[in-house]
Amino acid sequence: MAGADGDDSLYPIAVLIDELRNEDVQLRLNSIKKLSTIALALGVERTRTELLPFLTDTIYDEDEVLLALAEQLGNFTMLVGGPEYVHCLLPPLESLATVEETVVRDKAVESLRKISQEHSPVDLEVHFEPLVKRLASGDWFTSRTSACGLFSVCYPRVSSTVKAEIRQHFRTLCSDDTPMVRRAAASKLGEFAKVLELDYVKSDIISLFTALASDEQDSVRLLAVEACVSIATLLPQEDLETLVMPTLRQAAEDKSWRVRYMVADKFSELQKAVGPEITKNDLVPAFQNLLKDCEAEVRAAAANKVKEFCENLPEDNREQIIMTHILPCVKELVSDTNQHVKSALASVIMGLSTILGKDNTIEHLLPLFLAQLKDECPEVRLNIISNLDCVNEVIGIRQLSQSLLPAIVELAEDAKWRVRLAIIEYMPLLAGQLGVEFFDEKLNTLCMAWLIDHVYAIREAATCNLMKLVEKFGAEWAQNTIVPKVLGMANDPNYLHRMTTLFCINALSEACGQEITTKQMLPVVLKMSNDQVANVRFNVAKSLQKIGPVLDSNTLQTEVKPVLEKLASDSDMDVKYFAQEAISVLALA
Repeated sequence: MAGADGDDSLYPIAVLIDELRNEDVQLRLNSIKKLSTIALALGVERTRTELLPFLTDTIYDEDEVLLALAEQLGNFTMLVGGPEYVHCLLPPLESLATVEETVVRDKAVESLRKISQEHSPVDLEVHFEPLVKRLASGDWFTSRTSACGLFSVCYPRVSSTVKAEIRQHFRTLCSDDTPMVRRAAASKLGEFAKVLELDYVKSDIISLFTALASDEQDSVRLLAVEACVSIATLLPQEDLETLVMPTLRQAAEDKSWRVRYMVADKFSELQKAVGPEITKNDLVPAFQNLLKDCEAEVRAAAANKVKEFCENLPEDNREQIIMTHILPCVKELVSDTNQHVKSALASVIMGLSTILGKDNTIEHLLPLFLAQLKDECPEVRLNIISNLDCVNEVIGIRQLSQSLLPAIVELAEDAKWRVRLAIIEYMPLLAGQLGVEFFDEKLNTLCMAWLIDHVYAIREAATCNLMKLVEKFGAEWAQNTIVPKVLGMANDPNYLHRMTTLFCINALSEACGQEITTKQMLPVVLKMSNDQVANVRFNVAKSLQKIGPVLDSNTLQTEVKPVLEKLASDSDMDVKYFAQEAISVLALA
């Protein structure tokens, strides 16, 4: 029996070996995903002595299988016996950290970082740190790139001699011959700087930062810009000017647009890191240059940051800096040749009104908003419309209506139906921002006019728009302003407009409630069941089905049922079909 037991306990690993040797990738992938179950079946000791060595030896497979393995091993601590045995997971992960496929390496590094936290300081020096050294001095660039992500997790918890070795390894990798390794080191420079002692940040990190920021490869230089934010937050104010700013100035004027783009993209973070004084003297001119950059991508990234940059300027001279330095550049961008730049600016420019106040907004910003509202690019116009509320707060509704409303009305009547459609979609938002009185006075007629537009998509959107407006302004408003106009269309000579009445009733019945639906809308629907056009008649059946749940049972029996029965014996097949469907849905049979 003992022998049989022995065979039995070998079973999980035998199955795994079979599945991992199977030709079908999916099978191999599934068996890797079940690793934790197999480890549980084997117990902690056999997982350490049999499963992990087996996995370490068989690492040559499809990338997706290796990726699954790298992920699984990061959660294996308890399955090998807890933190004191966690170092057993290092050999397979070390092999995975050297493979060619980046995604697998990254996942292995992520798992290594995770389990490094579970090593005791002693284990970290005995097992983990030697692994990092081996990776850092590996022959292949793949292992050296993986090492870059591991320095910062073991540095804080090792002795000072080991710390010195780690710093030396990082220095070496920052000047590696292979650009991919330098790129990996640059991407981890900020993270590594955060765990270093301040003296070493000044003595080691700054020189590495300067070297990487003037690397021959732009992909390395742009990653150094990212590290600049972390480094600047660590240094005392007095050291920034000498240690960081020369490199940052150089990056802002780099010959590669990608590096300048990165500076523009990180501008608000840089601004917070370097403080108000350097911002005023250095970053304002740099920001102006980025807004005028010859590459559209850089201008767009900088335009995106306009509001944030202005908000973070020191309050005492914020307005003066914006008016003299930033606004002239913004005015140029409003008529930029590239639509992405204009769109990026339109999404943030309205925010300047709250910073600059009423008079400046009316004098300087309103003309820009108007120009953007008339821009040929729909995205620019919509970005302006969707941010109107912050301008409304600053200059008030009257001023806004005199200046911007005519432009909105113009768009609402645009010859291109897609432009009209876009404005309809923003109408509920506008209505909410402008209030009910103003809406009735200026925009109500527009909303009604869309209901008889010659394009179906516009009529449909206008119907939906009415429903949202009723939700915003309430049933009483609907009863007084919307319902009479909608019902008036039931007698329109054009059958398409008569159908629109039915669509509106479908949309409004729920929002308006039972009383208005029964007293005002239902009689109109019932009357339309005698329409000459079959399309209208079958839509009457569909409408009755839709508004039925809002009506009480008495109304359904006495008023709705006879009409549906009459339609169910109509000469037109479609009318019959929809009438019968309504009868069964409303349970009137």
